[in-house]
Amino acid sequence: MKIKFRYIVASMFLIVGLFGFKAVAERYSELQIFSKVLNFVQQYYVEEVDTKKLVYGAIKGMLNELDPHTNFLPPKLFKDFQSETSGEFGGIGIEITQQDGYLTVISPIEDTPAWKAGILSGDKIIGIDGHATKGLSLSEAAQLMRGKTGSKIKLKVKREGKKEAIVFNVKRAKVKIRSIKYVDLEEGYAYIRMTSFIEKTYNDFIKQIKKHKKKNKTLKGLIIDLRNNPGGLLDQAVRISDMFLEKGTIVSTRGRNESKQEVMYAKSEGTQENYPIIILVNEYSASASEILAGALQDNQRAVIMGRRSFGKGSVQSVIKLDDGSALKLTVAKYFTPSGESIQAKGIVPDIIVENVNPDAYRKAIVKKNVRREGDMQKALRGTEKKAKNNWADKEDGKLTPRDRMLKRDFEVLQAYNYLKAWKVFKTFKKTQ
Repeated sequence: MKIKFRYIVASMFLIVGLFGFKAVAERYSELQIFSKVLNFVQQYYVEEVDTKKLVYGAIKGMLNELDPHTNFLPPKLFKDFQSETSGEFGGIGIEITQQDGYLTVISPIEDTPAWKAGILSGDKIIGIDGHATKGLSLSEAAQLMRGKTGSKIKLKVKREGKKEAIVFNVKRAKVKIRSIKYVDLEEGYAYIRMTSFIEKTYNDFIKQIKKHKKKNKTLKGLIIDLRNNPGGLLDQAVRISDMFLEKGTIVSTRGRNESKQEVMYAKSEGTQENYPIIILVNEYSASASEILAGALQDNQRAVIMGRRSFGKGSVQSVIKLDDGSALKLTVAKYFTPSGESIQAKGIVPDIIVENVNPDAYRKAIVKKNVRREGDMQKALRGTEKKAKNNWADKEDGKLTPRDRMLKRDFEVLQAYNYLKAWKVFKTFKKTQ
């Protein structure tokens, strides 16, 4: 019996030796170093230490060696993270990342305290309540920005084009995200803006599509606005993509072993009819936004307009740990249906539309003192036609939400004009 047991043990050591005993031994040796340091600190540090705090700090330090999206979430922060994805949480309402060593705003979420205070995409946060942000992880920065509803937070911001830093005093609030905003563009066309991808995004999106069809009896064309959308839940982006695709790949993910990939395919069930779609993106459209845009672009289901997107194409898996904390770990990269990686590259639009200053745009379209033939004395009159609503000449306060948006937002107007031209050229082609 003893001989048999020794034989089994010897066989096990032989197998381990053949399949990486050296690597296992090295890893164990490195863990021994950590254990020794922890033991020395616990026994000889000048003051008594909190062991959990030391271990948490060690984990954070380890993860800081990896990419910016891999984070350790202590129990309270993990609870806040779960609240965010459900669409309601306390804070100021911004999505941040790390760029060139700075905490950088991907996007302030619309109608939140940060958005109302005037914080912009691309702003670099260099101070939070007097604390310098250099060296802070994303989770640590998020924790500093959270606080009691109604309390104030002071953010010091570096903005491109400004020599001096800007200080914002923002009052924290209970942030309730409304991720879908709909505007009837009239004549059968619709505009839907997605501010983020949360648990209710797909359901709210399909509700607005049905509402538009019921009101207009048709949907001639759709603008999906993903500008400044920092992303969110992958499954929501996949479900919305699937709405417009009868078949084909939506997105694929590849981990460390690139030969193994997970592919998500479209299903024919519930596919919308083939009306024209234009998707607006910009340099702050990230993650799930890029998956939706990439899926519809590569499957030739939508035209992408705007500017190259952010390029956040990595997959994070959230692993809940025994003490209520969690590990948010980057485990793979996203690839569009054509096999292109989104990471650091982003989605390149089919039609580039440069950013236009809203005030300059409004001044350009409101042309005063323009004289036409009809303004001349004794001019002959032509056949009277019913005049169309001229929103460009009206004051903002007298405009409908649709007209106000077209007057203020050059990119939406461009997308709307392309949608209408789509119909014109299609009709023109039929007559040839």
